[in-house]
Amino acid sequence: MAATDIERGLSTAEVEERIAAGKINRNMELKTKSVKELIIENLCTLFNLINVILAFLVILTGSFKNLTFLFVVFLNTAIGVIQSMRSKKMIDKLTLLTSKKAIAVRDGSEVELDLDQIVLDDIIRLGRGDQIPADAVVVSGEALVNESLLTGESDLIKKQPGSELMSGSFIDSGLLRARVIHVGADNYVAKINNEAKYVKKVNSEIMNALNAIVRFASIIMIPLGLALFASSVSELWDAAGTPGNSALSWCFSELLAGHVPSSALLSTVGALLGMIPQGLVLLTSSVLAIATVRLARRKVLAQQLYCIETLARVDVLCLDKTGTITSGRMEVEGTYPLPVEGMGAGEGDAAVPVDTTVLDFALANVARATSADANETCQALLNYYADRPVEVSEPLSVIPFSSSKKWSGASFAQGSYVMGAAQFVLSDRAFAQVENRVAELADTCRVLVVARVDGFTPDGDMVGEAEPVGFVTIRDEIRTSAAETIGYFNEQGVTLNVISGDDPRTVSSIARVVGVPGADAYVDATTLDTPAKLDAAVDRYHVFGRVTPQQKRELVQALKRREHTVAMTGDGVNDVLALKEADCSVAMAAGSDAARNVAEIELVDNDFASMPAVVAEGRRSINNLQRSASLFLTKTLFSMGLAALFIALPPYPFEPIQMTLINFFCIGAPGFVLGLEPNNARVKGSFLTNALKRALPASIAVILAAALDIFVARVFGFSQLTLSTMCLLSSCAVSVSLIWRISQPLTPLRVVLFVFVVAGILVGVIGFPELLSIANLSMGQMVILAVIVVFTCSVFFKLATMMDSLKPRRRHAATGFGRGVRVHLGRGGGKVSSTGSTAERFAKRVAADMAQRREDRTAREAEARALEGVAQAQPKKKKGSGAKRSRVTKSAQGIKVSMPSKKKK
Repeated sequence: MAATDIERGLSTAEVEERIAAGKINRNMELKTKSVKELIIENLCTLFNLINVILAFLVILTGSFKNLTFLFVVFLNTAIGVIQSMRSKKMIDKLTLLTSKKAIAVRDGSEVELDLDQIVLDDIIRLGRGDQIPADAVVVSGEALVNESLLTGESDLIKKQPGSELMSGSFIDSGLLRARVIHVGADNYVAKINNEAKYVKKVNSEIMNALNAIVRFASIIMIPLGLALFASSVSELWDAAGTPGNSALSWCFSELLAGHVPSSALLSTVGALLGMIPQGLVLLTSSVLAIATVRLARRKVLAQQLYCIETLARVDVLCLDKTGTITSGRMEVEGTYPLPVEGMGAGEGDAAVPVDTTVLDFALANVARATSADANETCQALLNYYADRPVEVSEPLSVIPFSSSKKWSGASFAQGSYVMGAAQFVLSDRAFAQVENRVAELADTCRVLVVARVDGFTPDGDMVGEAEPVGFVTIRDEIRTSAAETIGYFNEQGVTLNVISGDDPRTVSSIARVVGVPGADAYVDATTLDTPAKLDAAVDRYHVFGRVTPQQKRELVQALKRREHTVAMTGDGVNDVLALKEADCSVAMAAGSDAARNVAEIELVDNDFASMPAVVAEGRRSINNLQRSASLFLTKTLFSMGLAALFIALPPYPFEPIQMTLINFFCIGAPGFVLGLEPNNARVKGSFLTNALKRALPASIAVILAAALDIFVARVFGFSQLTLSTMCLLSSCAVSVSLIWRISQPLTPLRVVLFVFVVAGILVGVIGFPELLSIANLSMGQMVILAVIVVFTCSVFFKLATMMDSLKPRRRHAATGFGRGVRVHLGRGGGKVSSTGSTAERFAKRVAADMAQRREDRTAREAEARALEGVAQAQPKKKKGSGAKRSRVTKSAQGIKVSMPSKKKK
């Protein structure tokens, strides 16, 4: 583009032409779900559908007191909607994606535009702190660009005329003009976002277990419900004197006459309600919602309820270096003076204080002299000497840093000094003398040499041969909490992998400093040019450098194929694909919008040290829910067993209102109290297996008690009301025994809970017999009931002890180089199987590639149609507003964005 075009920019006609062609910088960021979508997502569930159908059947009977179970449904749905809305609101508030305005050159003058007003070929002006709004090519000026959010590379990249700028990166220093070459969906950031827009399935063992229970119950309750209803109707038909040809024809005639078989419907609904773990669904939502509130106080945002549980189960944590382990800025690691003859007592050094080394004097004053356009290195030196007593000297001349020279310098009354890369500052002779020392220091840091020169020419070149006075080492600033946090995960047995786009040697050195096991062995991902090599590297290395966004995702996929539960942390666009693929993803609030919107957990204060708190909340939730789930599953299992039993021996003894007594005192109240206790024990075994091991003995005991109650009722001719009362009390007795057992070891809170449960059952049975349909038992009936209760409770304790003695199944996966071997170890032995032949794995990869291409093609077609629609409805060009621009700076936590305050209307 000619110089005149650079100064003039696009004309109004050219802008309108591009708008009409759809060549505008449409906002392609990932969006949060709408309020409508969130409500529908939480409302339209299988759990709610089943309960609505059962409520409809109860309404037909006119027994509205039996609709109390709907309260649980409403409360559970409300918790889900409120939590989803809360997360959406928080994410929308945290939309930091940098400056919302850009400066463009149009018709020969600079105008301020919204980012979506930029068009193709616009000339934009970018300076220090600006974020690049669209892919562009530099046409004038030069600058150092921070691309760490996109590539993971922490080194600044020099951009000069002809260099390409990627959208989403930052101008660290310098000033330039660039021509926009991509807009909207064609931008680098947009392409990464498009690949991350698939719906991610939540990998939650608790949620999967609950869904499995509800699905199983929904399948089995249909035949059981129909059979139980038919059996109850048959019982009513017999009681009516067997009129008509059959019980079915009699039932239809009664319905046509407006007579609903209320008792049959209520007993059937009572049985089916017991099969659905309503309280467990509500308890899970409540416990996890409370956990999210607790984490919010620690500046941690959980965007999904179940992600807290997933993080507590992870066995592999993949860390991004920049923004996670490091803060995103540089720091001084140390200074190393050289004993050079004459430097301390020479004529030129007479003014240097005796308590200050020449090295410290030179570093502090050269950094201050060049601070007007401070790069990362200069800023690190300024921070280092901010609280150190080094005399400030007025510079006589200043040579700012130049990418071509690789050094900066200044002259003072005490002498002239330069600092920069040793190879560019020193002569071959001088460099040979210090080469070994430079190599030694460069193992973990970036090394700059400080040298004295005779002065500078008018063109800014050094006069005389540079004589080194010392070295300063610069490194990525490691977060103060990083080592402690990584030590915590090491203690918990979590495998740590550091995956970065930076130089693998730099990544390895930082990983060693913070204590990542196996950090000495690292791999350059550019050498992993085949799927087999990358798959093999997963088993050999824990530090990966020069990793592309696609390779990050493939590494996570390889770990998941080995049946690991993988968590991924990151803050850049280059982390988005891996964050989407991980079982649990964690993003920094100071990172890119794309990373935050796809992550399940967001660290609002950008502090990696918050991770152990999330794990602790997850452990508390999982361990307590496993214990409480045994209460709810007991009811589910014995309800299914009793329904099957009473198909043959009708009618079903429980009414919905009686199940409410069991639900509250034997399940709900103790479940909620035990579910909210502190518990930081490690998570062991499967959630559903652990819960069933506690619930199964109690369920068998309840079914046995009901069978004995039926037997004695038939033998002694007890009434249906007496049988119902005996079944209710014996079920409560077994449930109380289960509560006693899972409350071990006893604490003052658990003792109070146990007393409350027993007292509540007694008050309900004695104080509200009519409401709960309780019979007045005779002394003989109470003695028989006591014998049944003692016997069945003894059976329960015996079965529970047997269950505890069973060893858990173990399942491990061992893999080789490119070929997987799966090992199953169980109580009865083990077996080894392959994950598939080379041909099978190749076929899977081909199918996956084809699916990806179809998805990409569909996305491109959709984007093209969207752009055409925008072109047709595009309003006239808006004038640049006078709004204040956002400021983007660096902070200890990463990138800091200061947004202009808005006046309240």
